[in-house]
Amino acid sequence: MGKQRAAREERLKREIRRYVSNNPECTASQIVAHLSIDLRMRNHGLTPRKVGFFIPRFVDGVNWRLDSSTGKRLYSVAY
Repeated sequence: MGKQRAAREERLKREIRRYVSNNPECTASQIVAHLSIDLRMRNHGLTPRKVGFFIPRFVDGVNWRLDSSTGKRLYSVAY
């Protein structure tokens, strides 16, 4: 993996951790909206589905639980 790609991935992990720690019980759609709109990370090609697959595999310290009423994953910081 190249240096720029690794740096971009590390920034993505860091921003996801920061958002989830500030906004517990958030959905992947909310995370993507924050990253793409507020932080202008538009060149990453982020979608809620991609973020949903990315978080459990690569982002340490973030857990999820399934909301029984909506069926969506809710992300929060692991303690």
